[in-house]
Amino acid sequence: MSSEATRAIEDAFAEEWGRIVAGLIRRIGDWDLAEDSAQQAFTEAARRWPGEGVPRQPGAWLMTVARNRAIDRLRHERMRDARLREAAALIDDGPEDEDEEELGDDSGIEDDRLRLIFTCCHPAIPLEGRVALTLRALAGLTTTEIANAFLVPEPTMAKRLVRAKHKIEHAGIPYRVPPAHLLPERMSGVLAVLYLMFNEGYAASTGNELIRVDLCAEAIRVARLLNRLMPDEPESGGLLALLLFQHSRREARTDPSGDVITLEEQDRSSWIQAEIDQANAILDAAVRGDAIGPYQVQALIAACHANAPHADATDWARIAALYKRLLEVTTNPFVKLNHAVAVGMATGPEDGLALVDQLRASGELRDYHLLHATRADFLRRLGRNSDAADAYREALNLARTDAERRYLTKRLREVSTGPVPAEAEDA
Repeated sequence: MSSEATRAIEDAFAEEWGRIVAGLIRRIGDWDLAEDSAQQAFTEAARRWPGEGVPRQPGAWLMTVARNRAIDRLRHERMRDARLREAAALIDDGPEDEDEEELGDDSGIEDDRLRLIFTCCHPAIPLEGRVALTLRALAGLTTTEIANAFLVPEPTMAKRLVRAKHKIEHAGIPYRVPPAHLLPERMSGVLAVLYLMFNEGYAASTGNELIRVDLCAEAIRVARLLNRLMPDEPESGGLLALLLFQHSRREARTDPSGDVITLEEQDRSSWIQAEIDQANAILDAAVRGDAIGPYQVQALIAACHANAPHADATDWARIAALYKRLLEVTTNPFVKLNHAVAVGMATGPEDGLALVDQLRASGELRDYHLLHATRADFLRRLGRNSDAADAYREALNLARTDAERRYLTKRLREVSTGPVPAEAEDA
């Protein structure tokens, strides 16, 4: 396949998968058929675009092919008359509007992807099912990728997806943005979906690349819609600010070969200041008084990093205090690990190591490579190179992406007195 066609298909997948699947679900009401038809459209593109050229409007081309595949399938399976009428309605549809941001319903916003999120996040569906279903339908993640993101076996995740789809079908959950009086009860699930979607893009769970910009951008795009839909919901603004702060560093997080650059070593002049400024403004509007939620607290932490002119100017004491505040409302082990990092940077690596060792002894995150990498870093800073090397090896055995393995291998070489194991050399 030509490089031009490959890039065009990759770009179209990032930009159009969620729109195509959401649009098909709205029209035919069959989640599996919508996903299968979308996949067939991209397969057809991979077959035809290298020879025929990339269409002028790739998204419209893909939507047309996907709709036609869905119609063919409905006809082939000899669905009920009602389904055939739905298929006829598809044929009669006019060209897809490339910018369907505001079509107008009771909420004022009727973006298909926003409808899809609120449908997936119905309170009748278990939280893990809500997030998994949205990541699959909206962002196009495979079952394997979602399972890796949740640290569960792939068959377990496959069952969650099937159960969630069946729940929507059998409970008759409506495909819409709910009316205003029902929005608050659906917010926690929606925010969790966007947060986890962004995290999978920010630190990909598998593959050659550390960052999946398409997932980050999609999470931010929908977070903007959500914030516009609910401008008086502080946590919506807090989440959007957090994502913008984090995404503003994307160009500095890896070198040209794709290797990891740690936060303290990043070239801050390459951070995107316009996004930082926008995040600061959104956060200022979202934080009102002392009653702030977890996404707002995380945004305040991200702001400490984003607004520090250089690494040595980072207010680690404030960051540690904010993480402590976050621990008052959550027992999340990832928050505990980040709190340990902040304490170690604020008061010394001995204090940070003590907290990491407590977390390690609890058994939480024992299969999470960053627990061991953090411990290794504190040991390295304390000059305990042999212990640091052992911890880096543990982290290396658990790391899932090539970029992280290369980074850990480099650190392992720095503290090793003997040869680096072959599996590390190959990373």
